[in-house]
Amino acid sequence: MLDKLEKKIGKYAISNLIVYLLLGYAIGYLLQFGQRFTGIPYLNYLMLEPYYIFRGQIWRLVTWVVIPPSNTNILFAVIMFFLYYQLGTTLERTWGAFRFNVYIFGGMLFTVIGAFITYVIYGPTVPIGSFISTYYINLSIFLAFSTCFPDMQVLLYFIIPIKMKWMSIFYLVIIGYSVFDYLMSGYLFAAMPIIASLLNWFIFFMMTRNLQRYNPKDIHRRAEFRRQVTPPRTQYRDGTPIARHKCAVCGRTEITNPELDFRFCSKCSGNYEYCSEHLFTHQHIQN
Repeated sequence: MLDKLEKKIGKYAISNLIVYLLLGYAIGYLLQFGQRFTGIPYLNYLMLEPYYIFRGQIWRLVTWVVIPPSNTNILFAVIMFFLYYQLGTTLERTWGAFRFNVYIFGGMLFTVIGAFITYVIYGPTVPIGSFISTYYINLSIFLAFSTCFPDMQVLLYFIIPIKMKWMSIFYLVIIGYSVFDYLMSGYLFAAMPIIASLLNWFIFFMMTRNLQRYNPKDIHRRAEFRRQVTPPRTQYRDGTPIARHKCAVCGRTEITNPELDFRFCSKCSGNYEYCSEHLFTHQHIQN
């Protein structure tokens, strides 16, 4: 389904979406720091509150994505910006802009739906918006990255090397316990944003069941295959074509004999290349 959608509307995908998200985060952090000095609750007018959306404040459907996590200091904000810029750009480079757009906007949509479901259950008595922030968008990006690159190592606290898969498993255990605790305590409004981010991650990867295509090794293999099958461009020097391949036995090149294939011999010591006629019949050169 995603392949068909990409062919039809893929050209409308937003490139470098993570940059726009981080710009929104920056606005949110500035407002958060600003209201500490002015005392004006700017962020309260941007939260995802269905009660106010039903009363005409429809901008809240979008502006909630700039709400930063509570009690955030400047150091944490800087680290978060660098980390999620790298994660987001790598995911977009791996998936393509369209799939990355689908993943991010899908997570936002599930969060909005979860907020309205919570409003239907609890009514206006619960401040739903105070439990929804950019933290859950970051959560979904982190889980997606760790699923695609499970063996990539990062430095925990800049000291301890640890693979992404172990971090994600530990992370899932912690948030799974939080969801369970919220549900057992009757706080569905607090668990809903977490469930929405996990649901987006689960559904997206079920829709793209062929995860092998996103494996870094498989991506490298496909790139090498494209490089090998793409005919090289002929270079010229003083109007004379320069051969890139030359048989070490007969001296023929791809220019003099374009019908031949050329390969390096792995058993010869050094970079010796042979045409298809001498690749298996030549005498191996050993130092």
